[in-house]
Amino acid sequence: MSRILIIIGLILVAVGVLWPWLARIGFGRLPGDIMIVRENFTIYIPITSGVIFSVLLTAVLWLVSR
Repeated sequence: MSRILIIIGLILVAVGVLWPWLARIGFGRLPGDIMIVRENFTIYIPITSGVIFSVLLTAVLWLVSR
């Protein structure tokens, strides 16, 4: 269990470090991500980005477990 938590932590750190570059290539503003902007508030629901992140995380964890 501790090994998995360490790997998840390292992945989160890597995503945090790479976030400026990911934003430049469009990650976080993909088609399917919902953004509602009104006068007093903004709602951002990253559906497509979440699915892609989930698939990548699943693949990495699957490779690590092998």
